[in-house]
Amino acid sequence: MPITVDIDVMLAKRKMSVGELAERVGITPANLAVLKNGRAKAVRFTTLAALCEVLECQPGDLLRWEAKEAADG
Repeated sequence: MPITVDIDVMLAKRKMSVGELAERVGITPANLAVLKNGRAKAVRFTTLAALCEVLECQPGDLLRWEAKEAADG
């Protein structure tokens, strides 16, 4: 998927655990792990806003688009 999730980067910068972030955002650690590992199919804007509020960042700090590499051949 061309969208990359950088929650790990922000967690490291804020010296915060996944469990603490999940609790402060109000989602389960399992759901946060799905999002963090790039397996989520969607994210609610309310969840994204809560993540940004807790991590004191912008949505672009958590999500980025990467172009697919051209296929060889």
